[in-house]
Amino acid sequence: MLSIIVYSVIIALIATLSHKFLTGDGDFTLLSKGKVKRESFQDKVVWITGASRGIGEVLAKQLATLGAKIIISARNEAELERVKKQISALGKHGLEGVEILPLDLSSGEDAIRDAVEKAVSLFGGAGVDYMIHNAAFERPKSTALDVPEASLKATLDVNVMGPISLTRLLLPHMLRRGRGHFVVMSSAAGKAPAPGQAVYSASKFALNGYFHSLRSEFYQKGIMVTVVCPGPIETSNAPDTSTSGKRAVKEKRVSSERCAELTLVAASHGLKEAWISYQPVLAVMYLVQYMPSVGFWLMDKIGAKRVEAAAQKGNTYSLNLLLGRKKE
Repeated sequence: MLSIIVYSVIIALIATLSHKFLTGDGDFTLLSKGKVKRESFQDKVVWITGASRGIGEVLAKQLATLGAKIIISARNEAELERVKKQISALGKHGLEGVEILPLDLSSGEDAIRDAVEKAVSLFGGAGVDYMIHNAAFERPKSTALDVPEASLKATLDVNVMGPISLTRLLLPHMLRRGRGHFVVMSSAAGKAPAPGQAVYSASKFALNGYFHSLRSEFYQKGIMVTVVCPGPIETSNAPDTSTSGKRAVKEKRVSSERCAELTLVAASHGLKEAWISYQPVLAVMYLVQYMPSVGFWLMDKIGAKRVEAAAQKGNTYSLNLLLGRKKE
């Protein structure tokens, strides 16, 4: 009788976990944390790059409602002004709680150093508590051979060199204060192969390696790092990756609002890494992480089909790519 009860409990547990895995929009650890810890951001200074649109803009709005003081950066100052007006009404600090700091991450170390010096002097010299590396350069999906040198350089400058330079220059200020938290918006493409996005994927793998190493070096000195790896995200400014003129097939994507919320959950609970996505992207990430032979076999099987699907505005995450079925 006891064995039947034990087996029943095990089966029920497996069924529950399977359901959560199949319907969840994040990894198990992330979803287990529940809500954002408001006190983690209350009155803290948070600097966000790529804040003029998309996830960066949504992060700024959510942080304002949590009582944070916010520095927003991007290349487009006019868009930053628009974002400032919108978020200043959301937080307890009003207009005085939002500062604009235009920044082009590809502009070189001297320009980034100037931005860092300005950032740490804002809000009465309060320094920066959280640095959210959100800015990214991405181009429509294509094979690795079809990426021109200009696109290669732009991707690495914005996605890798920029965040690393900004971190190198900001980190000494955090060390002097004995605390600081880097939140890195990486990608599922930084954990698993991304056919059609070889250079973008390479840039995100580089980010993951750098920031996980940095955390290990400075964790005992009060420096925290949270690497966030989202899969497909629904944004109002998502690029048109089609070259065929056909109407896009709808892919199931996590909303920008939910992605931002889960990012703040991960950061406020001090998670070292968090994955945000629906299936089947999470499944591929788990396979590559824990069963690499199977995961890489899967990506090799669908790689060329995924590039073709993107060119035709198809669903690049469809199981039909694996099963070989064509959309009618």
